[in-house]
Amino acid sequence: MAQMQTPAPLKLTLIEGLSGANANGGEAVFRNLAWAVERVNARGGVATSGAAAPKQLLALERMDSKGQTEEALSNLRLAIDGGARFVLQGNSSATAAALIDAIHKHNERDPTRRVLFLNYSAVDPALTNEKCSFWHFRFDAHADMRLAALMQVIRDDQALKSVYLIGQDYSFGQSVLREAKHQLGLQRPDIRIAGEELHPMLRIKDFAPYMAKIKASGAQAVITGNFSADLTLLVKAAKEAGFEGKFYTFYGNALGAPAAIGEAGVGRVLAVADWLPNVQTKASEAFYKSFRARFPQPEDDYVHLRMQLMIEALAQALDTVGRSAKPGAALDVVAVAKALEQAQVTMAGQTGTMRAADHQFQQPLVVGMMERQGAPGVPFDVEGSGYGFKVVKTLSAQAAEQASSCKMQRY
Repeated sequence: MAQMQTPAPLKLTLIEGLSGANANGGEAVFRNLAWAVERVNARGGVATSGAAAPKQLLALERMDSKGQTEEALSNLRLAIDGGARFVLQGNSSATAAALIDAIHKHNERDPTRRVLFLNYSAVDPALTNEKCSFWHFRFDAHADMRLAALMQVIRDDQALKSVYLIGQDYSFGQSVLREAKHQLGLQRPDIRIAGEELHPMLRIKDFAPYMAKIKASGAQAVITGNFSADLTLLVKAAKEAGFEGKFYTFYGNALGAPAAIGEAGVGRVLAVADWLPNVQTKASEAFYKSFRARFPQPEDDYVHLRMQLMIEALAQALDTVGRSAKPGAALDVVAVAKALEQAQVTMAGQTGTMRAADHQFQQPLVVGMMERQGAPGVPFDVEGSGYGFKVVKTLSAQAAEQASSCKMQRY
């Protein structure tokens, strides 16, 4: 019998802003996904053509959307024509929504070249509620889940009496402000909303005027979903203005924010995440140290456990489908989607499970407070800044879970 040939690598296509205002965020994503793919390939790859056939390696292709939705859609067409069946994106909910729509239309038109969309950070709640899709899987906690975790800390801070809401003027930023008002009304109706503001995304170069308004409002804290330059420039303006309130953030734990905030952030800047380096377990510490060994430069220090779990979940689904496939059979994307709906994966002591009803990944969440490296609970800093995040609140996956209004068309 002739020896079976090793199949060509299975292509995963990252469509992300790798240039432009959020290029550092895009490159951080690429590092995390590349590391995850390396891990799968190091153990031989995935079974896609029967249990007896050689395993198939994964290949991560990167396409630069330049942070523009139209460019991302153009990338999607090129990726599909190039043979991609798995598209990965996340650093814009508006772009994610457009990709979900485009992939749905493509999959209806061309069922022989169906595509799955794996989303690692587009957190507009609508994407797994009214805009949910069989072809889309989200591996980050959505904005309402993240905000609910922050709200647990706000609820316990009885000294806090007024907050200012500020965010980027697009679907995600709008949803953060809307849900912040809703959750404050439910959990801390005594807190005064001193002001609210939406600003153009990644176009403001000087946040001093915004910070002047925040300071003049008398707010004791800021709640923001801002990311990338919109966060670092905001906190830089706060530092320069002498604002002494707290920042409740979605992304204040990296991409230059801790260094920009500096000493002024100690005990005052909080961030919510699926995982933080100072989660103090042996498994978590080993995971973080292995990432830093792979990417030793301080500026590369932004590791996302959920992205590792996402690739592990895909590999698990491919193995499940592939082991029973006939040699030489075409990849059954619908079968992979159904297997992915049942995914449960564990890494660094943390387990995540895909919820089949809406394709929203369920996982623990943590809230961290910025502290000096070396303080109790802070063995690791962020990006060589000298500051890290001490875990002050942990939510189990069950505690972080929220109901969904998804009414998915199934295949």
